[in-house]
Amino acid sequence: MTLLPFIASLPANSFKKLPLLATLGTGSFFLITGSSFAQAADTAPAIDTGDTAWMLVSTAFVLMMTIPGLALFYAGMVRKKNVLATLMQSFALCCIMSIVWMVAGYSLAFTTGTPWIGGVSRMFLNGIGAHIQNGADIAFTLGADSPNATTMTIPESLFMMFQMTFAIITPALISGAYAERMKFSAMCIFSVLWSLLVYAPIAHWVWSPMGWLAGLGTADFAGGTVVHINAGIAGLVCALVLGKRKGFGQDDLSPFNLTYAIIGASLLWVGWFGFNAGSAVGANGRAAMAMATTQIAAAGAGVAWMLVEWLRSGKPTVLGVISGAVGGLVAITPAAGFVLPGSALIIGLITGVICYWSATSLKHMMGYDDSLDAFGVHGVGGIVGAMLTGLFAYGPLSATDANPSGITGSLHQFMVQGEAVIVTILWCGIISFVLLKAIDLTMGLRVTPDEELEGLDMSLHGERIN
Repeated sequence: MTLLPFIASLPANSFKKLPLLATLGTGSFFLITGSSFAQAADTAPAIDTGDTAWMLVSTAFVLMMTIPGLALFYAGMVRKKNVLATLMQSFALCCIMSIVWMVAGYSLAFTTGTPWIGGVSRMFLNGIGAHIQNGADIAFTLGADSPNATTMTIPESLFMMFQMTFAIITPALISGAYAERMKFSAMCIFSVLWSLLVYAPIAHWVWSPMGWLAGLGTADFAGGTVVHINAGIAGLVCALVLGKRKGFGQDDLSPFNLTYAIIGASLLWVGWFGFNAGSAVGANGRAAMAMATTQIAAAGAGVAWMLVEWLRSGKPTVLGVISGAVGGLVAITPAAGFVLPGSALIIGLITGVICYWSATSLKHMMGYDDSLDAFGVHGVGGIVGAMLTGLFAYGPLSATDANPSGITGSLHQFMVQGEAVIVTILWCGIISFVLLKAIDLTMGLRVTPDEELEGLDMSLHGERIN
């Protein structure tokens, strides 16, 4: 006990260096002496510089997925007269969604609120800098006033930015379904309303400590439901409401420049490490496993699509292998932090085959014009990945003190995943349809036949590639 006055006099950060001290809670340090203990200090939650550095990099990686990754990927698959308009869609949405997220999206998705939607306490990011002093911030607690509060090791401004990049890319993914025929003004209005009425609520349901799907035990590590199924279903609804492109099934609608597409797919693949490994929200073992499973699943799906196409048509194509790899990246997204490498390979191989079928046979059987296969790759791949997560989840990867067994693959977990998938499809499908119909009745959704024939580059933006 004679050590206590000395211990109490030490600076708070020195307790981390004493082997006899145990860290409990969020910065309260205790010395154990026989049957008694004494609280020596109480400090604010500390930021981990390693976690923060990794999340800064991950955030930049995910932003790169939209610009230039997705922009080039989609632009390379449209006709020459629509390349600039397609690039414009991704770049403009990056700007618009950043503001929407700052104004309301983040608050609706990640403040406590109710199980159905967040609150308004972070509107315009109000209060996000309250703890910054002399250039230093403290770690924050996600859902601080909820029973499932989670203490983070990064500043809230960084968590907000990381999640912003997800809110940016999701509506940009939808643009692949309505490419070459939607009015730019209609796209802007639809994307803003969709982000607030579809993306933010589903993100809250799945990722907020208060979310009702999270409460059911839904496993979605990086956005199988929130990003990919969401974007894929909205894309399918867009394709159905807008109708087919002029000349679909008759004219040559082949890609203008697959070099752009393969560069874009490559940037997506690299950026996806930020997407998936960054969703561990720290530089830790789970992030490392998520990185490994991401690489393996993408490779497996790329090979699977390539082989099936080779057997069916006699030639493996550039468009096929990059589409397969992206499908594998989509499918592993919900599973990345829950499965081991062997399971990731299985997920990739299965997804490559199924996405090939959905982007070719299913689309032709159903007769819809999903221009760049937003539904065929992201919607279908997201569903496959979400469901297989329920079968292959490896408990120790998600185990905690509160849940020592973690989330383990089982029939029960498979059913939980299925419920989350169905809820996402229904909410997204219904709200997307209502928004599109309302916009069509008020300002119109589709460009005129003459504008479509001329190309969106010139008719909407007054520019063209020479």
